[in-house]
Formats: sequence, structure tokens, C-alpha cells
Amino acid sequence: MLKPHEVEMLRTVAKAVAAEFGSGCEVVVHEISPEAAEHSLVVIENGQVTGRKPGAGPSQAVLEQLRRAAGEPTVDRLSYMTKTSSGKLLKSSTVCLRGEDGKVSAIFGINFDVSALALAKNVLLDLASPLERDQTEPTQIPNNVNALLEDLLERSVKLVGKPVSRMSKEDKITAIRFLADSGAMLITKSGDRIAKFFGISKYTLYSYLDTKQED
Repeated sequence: MLKPHEVEMLRTVAKAVAAEFGSGCEVVVHEISPEAAEHSLVVIENGQVTGRKPGAGPSQAVLEQLRRAAGEPTVDRLSYMTKTSSGKLLKSSTVCLRGEDGKVSAIFGINFDVSALALAKNVLLDLASPLERDQTEPTQIPNNVNALLEDLLERSVKLVGKPVSRMSKEDKITAIRFLADSGAMLITKSGDRIAKFFGISKYTLYSYLDTKQED
């Protein structure tokens, strides 16, 4: 877990970045540890951008980091598009911070509200456009873990390309494996919600996770 002096150091940096770019620039610090998995947000400046407060749940980036195996390489994401539940368009960057033991201990994130800039994109195209040109749609930043799980469920259905009522066993395995790979199973009681969503038992859910799929 982050030590108090580390939190204060990151808070100081967050304040500086937020002050430099103004009220439309949210800066966050998520703690990466199993103990803080569902309340990972320890520092936030200009939280009005996404409506979050300290103690809020993890983002998709945090879940992905939590499920990484020890020593697995991490990749920072710079200048990609996200959106809030209220529809604000944000340009975001996510940086993994390592502790003295070499393990990722925190994620430092910047979410800059470019909604107004996007309306004037003919003039400010370079500033408002992401570097990740192949991203099909913005990644949503949830207000809580329940909203995150709902978003992941919706994305699993889009991945398969058909409603749950028309999914075959193989389709459901594909969707459930996507959820597992996205870290959804790390959310408390997510197994119950996922099983109910796909109309299967928890026993079937875990048997699907153990099923080997052919390439």
C-alpha cells in the first residue's frame, strides 16, 4: 500500500498539474493493492470533471493493472479518449508508478475535458485529437464499481455481436472470458451479477471460465 508521505507527494504533483491546466483538468491517483481494490481513488483534483471523490472505485485501467501477474510488463497510455457518464469528452493519460520493490503501486491519471474544444476542432484539431487513432470509441470512466461492471457487461455483448437471448454456449464463453480478462471477476459479488446476466448458474459460469477455446 502507498505510504502517507507517498500519497502527499503525489497530491502535491496532482495539485500542480491541475493548477497549470485549470478547472477542466482532473488529476487522479489510484492505489494499486488488493486491499484498496474497490476504493482505489486516494487523490483527486478537480473531481467535478467526472463527479468522483476520494474513496471512489477503480477505473478500467486499475482493474487491468490489478490482474497483471507479478513482473508482467506495463504500458502507459498517453492521450487517449474517454467519456464521463454525463457525456463529457475527455482526453486522458494513464501512467503506472512503481515503488521501491519495482512493483506498480499507483496509477497517476489526467483527464482533460475537451468537450468545448471538440466543438471547435477545425481550429484546435491538434490539441483535441488523441494519439490512439485506431480507438473506435471513448472508454467510459465509471462513478462506482457497479457502473463499471455494467459497462463491461455491455461491452461483452457488443464483442459477441448479438443479445444474450440469442447467444450460444460458445458465445457466452467468449463474453465471459472477455469479462475475466478485463478484471470484472475482481469486483465483489460480480460472479452473481454475471451469472444472472447470462442466465446461467455460478457453477456454469466458473465451468465456462475453465473451458479451453480453440483458436
